Amino acid sequence: MKPLAKQLSQTVKRTPTSRTERRNIVFRRSQDYHSCLKHLSAAGIRPVKQVDSMRMICCHGDKGAYWKQLRSHPRIALVERDRKVKAHGLASPKLPGLSAVVKSRIPWNVHRVKAPPVWPASNSGASIKIAILDTGIARHPDLAIAGGVNTITGKSYADDNGHGTHVAGIAAATGRRRIYGVAPKVELYAVKVLDENGSGFISDIIEGIEWCLARGIRILNMSFGLAADSALLRNAIRQARRRGAVIVASAGNSGAALSQIDAPARYPETIAVAATTRANRAASFSSRGRGIDLSAPGVSILSTWLHGTYRRESGTSMSAPHVTGAAALLRGVRPKLTATEVARRLKQAALRIPGGKTAVGCGLLQIEPAAR
Repeated sequence: MKPLAKQLSQTVKRTPTSRTERRNIVFRRSQDYHSCLKHLSAAGIRPVKQVDSMRMICCHGDKGAYWKQLRSHPRIALVERDRKVKAHGLASPKLPGLSAVVKSRIPWNVHRVKAPPVWPASNSGASIKIAILDTGIARHPDLAIAGGVNTITGKSYADDNGHGTHVAGIAAATGRRRIYGVAPKVELYAVKVLDENGSGFISDIIEGIEWCLARGIRILNMSFGLAADSALLRNAIRQARRRGAVIVASAGNSGAALSQIDAPARYPETIAVAATTRANRAASFSSRGRGIDLSAPGVSILSTWLHGTYRRESGTSMSAPHVTGAAALLRGVRPKLTATEVARRLKQAALRIPGGKTAVGCGLLQIEPAAR
């Protein structure tokens, strides 16, 4: 068998072409990981990205060439295509203007999940760090962004799509101008892992997760998914959970078509969230299948948008940040709650609604009884 570093350098290409694809490679041993990085550098090859904690590199390589040999190498733990995920939002028309639609600074959906009664005891989530792994977050008068990262280009984490800003507002809008989110005083971090089209590679997400963990951020919102599977993403989710992170993921927008929720929501280490209507029923678009833990409002949800505006959006993307904000409030009341305890409290306190486990999980999120 060829030396690992030599075999890798023959497989990897310096630049992407129409005949190459991105692959994630995970090494079993740190010494092999660092040795191969050094060898690639000497050959003038720079990986697309590397994540030290996962012993992972992402590289371009010819489709099908040598990958089978590399995958079977005893010092390689995993080789898989760097799949793309998509945001779980649905297109909605722009609002004609804020004054025509907004009647209250606390939207109905925030009232529905019983967040305001917990604000005094939790100090509205103050000092609790949450990260929105998404398209970034735009500057907005109703958002206070504590920091962030762009794992795609390394440049600005500002939102160039709108999805991430909308998700952030549901979890953490401050109410300074017009609307409150579920946990209005949290430390909000923008982790841009999705591009202007709302899609991103697994490797970008892995890097984003590691960035959060390295900075003590232990509540992560993932309003995106893929129907296929990724062993690398699952391993990263497991590692984050072992390190104390609450990971909230949207179930997907496939309705009953697939009878399966998306990854990472279907991984047991996440809190998988389905979408409900204003009538407390499962939204028609919300994915069905095993693994759903909770449901939360996800139809025509008003939140922050680009250029300081507001907009209504639908999707399980909108449901997940209700639970992310809820986790922050619970840890504001009881700072020592583990990720497992947070999930257990939220599921036990949920309001039972029609639909069954495969549509709404344990029921509709109810924060006030979960925080008692």
